[in-house]
Amino acid sequence: MKNIITQFSRLFVGVLFIISGLIKLNDPVGFSYKLAEYFSEPVFNMPFLEPLALGLAIFLVILEVVLGVMLLVGYKATQTIWALLLLIVFFTFLTFYSAYFDVVKDCGCFGDALHLTPWQSFGKDVILLFFILILFINQKLIKPLFSNSKTNLAVYLSVVLSAFMAYWVLNHNPIKDFRPYKVGNNIQKGMEIPEGAPKSVVEMIFIYKVNGVDKEFTEKDLMNIPEGATFVDRKDKVITEGYVPPIHDFTMTKDDADHKDELLQEPKLVIFVTYDLSKSKPEGMKKLAKVTEDAKAKGYKVIAMTASGADEIAKAKKDYNLNVDFYFCDATTLKTVERANPSIVVLHKGTVVQKLHYNDIDDLKLSDTAYSL
Repeated sequence: MKNIITQFSRLFVGVLFIISGLIKLNDPVGFSYKLAEYFSEPVFNMPFLEPLALGLAIFLVILEVVLGVMLLVGYKATQTIWALLLLIVFFTFLTFYSAYFDVVKDCGCFGDALHLTPWQSFGKDVILLFFILILFINQKLIKPLFSNSKTNLAVYLSVVLSAFMAYWVLNHNPIKDFRPYKVGNNIQKGMEIPEGAPKSVVEMIFIYKVNGVDKEFTEKDLMNIPEGATFVDRKDKVITEGYVPPIHDFTMTKDDADHKDELLQEPKLVIFVTYDLSKSKPEGMKKLAKVTEDAKAKGYKVIAMTASGADEIAKAKKDYNLNVDFYFCDATTLKTVERANPSIVVLHKGTVVQKLHYNDIDDLKLSDTAYSL
């Protein structure tokens, strides 16, 4: 019985680590955004680690896949199980901190493929910790599945293939797109709220300064505010989270007006997505002027979307000879639309027809006639 439980734990942990790692390895940039969120001031206040987020993300997801393979094939069982234990203890701490202090809404454990609440993420890690402890106690029962040469080959192959996959998706788009802006999705439909969907329950909190100290009062407490208290601020506290559509923060703002309703009706629209012009890759930006000419010649409306300010926009237009209008959108939203900076998105009446990393601009297909979807 002990051996059966141990081998089940081995299979369960190994497969789950490989699946979780591969999903994040499919989009390491997205996972790096999640790590940067943990490093940010409101969470762990370690902003000096934010520039290292991408490198750490790649290392962690490759490690996750390789450890899963090592466990399944029985490669150096003691070292493998110790590494798994240390990793899961670290992740369990992170997810508990996120859940208890309500600072990170989604741990990113399964990327955009599966969103878990903070407490669900913590529960998942506790279950994994339980099975890894079984492996730790019974590690002598973990034997190699193959000869030493074949076991070594399996581990080395997992390292090489994982590294190659990371290199590929960093220089192109994710192999599988799980985001709400994937090809074939309609942005307007992604913003719709179904009839009868649960609504958020929000409580208004009023902050007053009482004897030099900021104190919070609910609406029920307003009649009991002490004399001489001065109003400081008001905030909304979410009691129950209602339905949030997959796309809920998409804007196309210019001159203080949101133009998304009209632009998302365009039958042939090319968008240059560059969330931060100061960080845009020059080799990619240099290609956009030629795309603009080709697209306009075939009847496309060409625009750009960014979270950068007017000065950065003016500089980019001058430096790269870009004759397009720029529309503002939140940087987080644009990072969700496309990972590359810059990248190209082609829309037909709000439906995503194509998405391209700047390295793949030569694969752009521009139609001479209107799309028929």
